Amino acid sequence: MGIADDVATIRTHGWRTIAVLVTVMESEIERALGAAVGLSLVEYTVIDVLGRHDVPVRMRDIALEAGHSPSSTTRLVSRLEDRGLVTRVAASDDRRGVASELTAEGRLLWETSRPLHDEIVASVLREADVRRDLAPVADAFRAVGAV
Repeated sequence: MGIADDVATIRTHGWRTIAVLVTVMESEIERALGAAVGLSLVEYTVIDVLGRHDVPVRMRDIALEAGHSPSSTTRLVSRLEDRGLVTRVAASDDRRGVASELTAEGRLLWETSRPLHDEIVASVLREADVRRDLAPVADAFRAVGAV
């Protein structure tokens, strides 16, 4: 094995370590949100994006901020709209475009679920702090303001 192989091994290990922490975090959030407020994690990400804006948000911007594809975002917004949590409106900058915003019920759900989400993230990171392999990744999450 040469230096290039060692670098590739280190990068692969780093990526897998990040993936482990993210997978644990996503599983815990999914379980807690589902039990407490009936939201999946992907639904929460859309509600969270909309909750952080005071104005309607275009679909492409929701997709970008939530980290979803445009087509899955459209399906998610439709599902949330069917539940009365989101409404679609004409985009303010282009009446042909579509934007979405939370309904009063959606905003209340976001305000209720956000502290739970944030506590789970913090809890998973606290647990990661005691594992030598995960502690640096937990520190990196904090460094970028993830918690």
